Amino acid sequence: MEGVHGPPVLMARIREAENKGLLCPPMADLWCALECTPPEEAMVVLLGQDPYHGMRQAHGLAFSVADPLLSWPPSLRNVFKERASDLDVPLDRPANLEDWAHQGVLLLNTVLTTEMGTAGAHQGLGWEEAVHELLLGLMARTPSLIWILWGKPAQKTHARVLDACGSERPGDTVIASAHPSPLAAYRGFWDSQPFSRCNAALEARGEKPIVW
Repeated sequence: MEGVHGPPVLMARIREAENKGLLCPPMADLWCALECTPPEEAMVVLLGQDPYHGMRQAHGLAFSVADPLLSWPPSLRNVFKERASDLDVPLDRPANLEDWAHQGVLLLNTVLTTEMGTAGAHQGLGWEEAVHELLLGLMARTPSLIWILWGKPAQKTHARVLDACGSERPGDTVIASAHPSPLAAYRGFWDSQPFSRCNAALEARGEKPIVW
C-alpha cells in the first residue's frame, strides 16, 4: 500500500482485494499510466472508465492488456477496429499499449482499481476524486491538451475538472464519443475517428503525430 493514499473505505477494499489476489490491476501495476507517461510529458489524455476485471488483463493502462497470450477484451477489439478503419491500417497490433503511453498518451481510467470478476467494484469509493485532482494538476501544468473521452464517466470527469479549472482552455482539443464496449459502441464510437483527429490537432500545433 506504500504510495497509495485515499479514503479509508477505498484503502480497505484495495488492501482486502490485494491480499486475496483479486485486485485489478495488481498493486505493482497501479501507477503504470503515470510511470509510462509522466505528467510533464503528457500531450493526450485518453480517458476510460474502469479497469478490466478479467484474470491478468488490467495492468494500469486504460484499455491495454500486457499479456500477449490473452485474447483481446471486446472493448479493445473495438478500439482496434476503429483504429484500422480510421487510419487505414491492419487490425492486428499488440494489445499492450505502452507504445502509445511512451509517446505522451496518458491512458487513464476514472476509477483505477476493481476486483476480479466484478466490473465497477471500486466506483464511488474515492478514486473519482483522486483522478479529478490529478487531472486538475495536469491542466495547471499544461496549457493545451488533447482529450479523448470514451463514455459518459470520462466526459463527466472532464467537465468537472474543466469547471474546477475556472478557464475556457481554448488551446485544448476535445474528442468525445461513446465508450468502445459492445454495449455502447453503436451509439457513436464507430466512425468517430479519434486517432486521425488527434493527430490532426497535434500536427496543427507543430507537434509530432502519435504512431497508433
